[in-house]
Amino acid sequence: MTSTRQMKAGLDVAAPIVAFAEEELNALGLSVDDFWAGLAAIVTDLTPRNRALLSHRNALQKRLDAFHRTHPGRPDPDTYRTFLREIGYLTKEPQQFTVSTTSVDPEISGTAGPQLVVPLLNARFAINAANARWGSLYDALYGTDAIPEQSGRDRGDTYNPVRGAAVIAFGRDFLDRGARLVRGSHAQATAYRVTGRDLVIEMTDGSETALARSSDFRGYTGHPETPDSVLLRHHGLHIEIRFDRSGAIGANDPAGIDDLVLESAVTTIMDLEDSVAAVDADDKALGYRNWRDLMRGTLSTHVTKGDRSFVRTMNEDRQYTSPDREEIIVPGRSLLLIRNVGHLMTTDAVRDLHGDDVFEGILDAAMTALGAVSDLRGEGHRPNSRMGSMYIVKPKMHGPDEVRFAVDLFARVEKLLDLPARSLKIGIMDEERRTTVNLRAAIAEASDRIVFINTGFLDRTGDEIHTSLQAGAMVPKAGMRNQPFMAAYEQANVAAGLSAGFRGHAQIGKGMWAMPDLMHDMLEQKAVHPRSGATTAWVPSPTAATLHAVHYHDVDVASAQDAIAASPLPDISEILRLPLWEGERNRAQVREELDNNIQSILGYVVRWIDAGVGCSKVPDIHGVSLMEDRATLRISSQLLANWLAHGLIDITDIDESLRRLAPVVDAQNAGDPDYEVLIGPDGPGLAFETARRLVIEGATQPNGYTEPILHEMRRRKKNLLRTAVSA
Repeated sequence: MTSTRQMKAGLDVAAPIVAFAEEELNALGLSVDDFWAGLAAIVTDLTPRNRALLSHRNALQKRLDAFHRTHPGRPDPDTYRTFLREIGYLTKEPQQFTVSTTSVDPEISGTAGPQLVVPLLNARFAINAANARWGSLYDALYGTDAIPEQSGRDRGDTYNPVRGAAVIAFGRDFLDRGARLVRGSHAQATAYRVTGRDLVIEMTDGSETALARSSDFRGYTGHPETPDSVLLRHHGLHIEIRFDRSGAIGANDPAGIDDLVLESAVTTIMDLEDSVAAVDADDKALGYRNWRDLMRGTLSTHVTKGDRSFVRTMNEDRQYTSPDREEIIVPGRSLLLIRNVGHLMTTDAVRDLHGDDVFEGILDAAMTALGAVSDLRGEGHRPNSRMGSMYIVKPKMHGPDEVRFAVDLFARVEKLLDLPARSLKIGIMDEERRTTVNLRAAIAEASDRIVFINTGFLDRTGDEIHTSLQAGAMVPKAGMRNQPFMAAYEQANVAAGLSAGFRGHAQIGKGMWAMPDLMHDMLEQKAVHPRSGATTAWVPSPTAATLHAVHYHDVDVASAQDAIAASPLPDISEILRLPLWEGERNRAQVREELDNNIQSILGYVVRWIDAGVGCSKVPDIHGVSLMEDRATLRISSQLLANWLAHGLIDITDIDESLRRLAPVVDAQNAGDPDYEVLIGPDGPGLAFETARRLVIEGATQPNGYTEPILHEMRRRKKNLLRTAVSA
């Protein structure tokens, strides 16, 4: 935590924030004094509203807790809905309306495809994600378990031609679905050439054929008779067929195809929230600078692989020759959104006129918008938005009033930075139950700014548990997905977006595939997201984005949406059905679930607290690696807090599990030379203490969030590290 601070228009600002802001203001020709005075006014005016919203959350939770204590178990549906209306938890449904957001980039308004989410503090991850707009299908298939390692198709240490043949077969089958021919299969092709305005494919029998949809042919590189590549488009996504008869693959391919490159991560959310550990001014300034450099197109980082070192930069756009022999430019980078923090946390990066820490969401809005001004002006080296918009995803908002607060905040920031009205677009994460049951009203509050809704089933589960924590013991974590509320929630989200006219204006998204090593399973299962009418869904890596892109070629999302839009809006009754654990349960089940969640908590928290890593691949109790962030931590800690409240476990059980599984987590991290064991010679460390507190104090944490404890303990750890360095 940086101690040097400066007074700016009555605000007490940490030096890293001053340096970032004034460096950018001077570069943009904006008044430094006006900026700080304007920010001070925003903080003064909006802080009381922010506090009032949080107080309302707490008041509602107290009413809910009291209700469930007097109505244990699953409440009568009519009684429950009447109660929720009386306390203002359920708001009045708005009249029919249509969103009117303008100046939205086509990646959001009209293209269905995968979406990455990456921690913004890691420049290498951020650049990789920005460059993941395009990815090799061959590499994604060969290098993962997407092609099962059986029947001689193992990956091995050297190239396996049997596995390679399976990859090529998959690729040809994919082309037959995504670039259908008038006759025959791409597996029979021996050459591709451009004749006139058409793509001609020569076949093994000497005949010629063409694309069934000639409009799918978008362009080529190289000579038309022997192109280096041809560019196709299907369901709005591009496919590039690369040829190289001297290449490692192309030399043995009848048509000389060396690779299939797919348009993959169409959009990416650069994350300042759940996947980062940003607890002080230094952390926040790093995130703001990385975002600024992404918006300028200049972010770079040094990468070392083995004995090779190089600088990784953001990709340029891609150039092709159209069928009309005109040059066409295709975006080479993912369109970037940014996820700011929600309304809960404060930060001492800036203190207000009364000496209080400011709300972090207010600071994020001002600083990330400042970092995007060059792009909004069209001055960046590699543009992000071509429509003059910045896309801010707002998480963890509870209901329409909190959305209205975010909208008003964005409007104030636009005036602060002299930006056109509604330059700052909003994405609403439907991940808290009070937003879910009032989603149409929440959308209506942002109807001229909204560009995104999604179902964040992880945080949504955590909030489901905490909201009804006193009603009874909840089902184990794995069973949550099969509860009626979850399916109803997923369906209602899509229906709400379509009823509000999202098509042509905004994305409808689905949640993360949390098992990054299980790509075969992802290929088999994640097609459910485009089939549900969602235009995007989260993936954990660029490779996963390329594989998930296959689903958007196999599924016509527009047709799926047509069917859903023709149906009536679903009732919320099933959404309000509590996921209580009914029926038989035994001690062995309880112990296994306790251990599974404790291992998950320890494995995630030890990296968060000791190393400042906000998103980790953590093995579960069965050895399956799962992507863990604060949302998954919220589920695990809240479930155990719920079981603790209802006597399925006690504090002795928790402590015994923590101590027994700490060495297991230590062993999983044995390859990290900087790793600190959870229980050292002097007893449990801060990470162990954090894990314990998250469970023991889980019932009293605001809405079950993990951030207050995590931030407190990470700051203590950073102070200890600084003390050790200076000693």
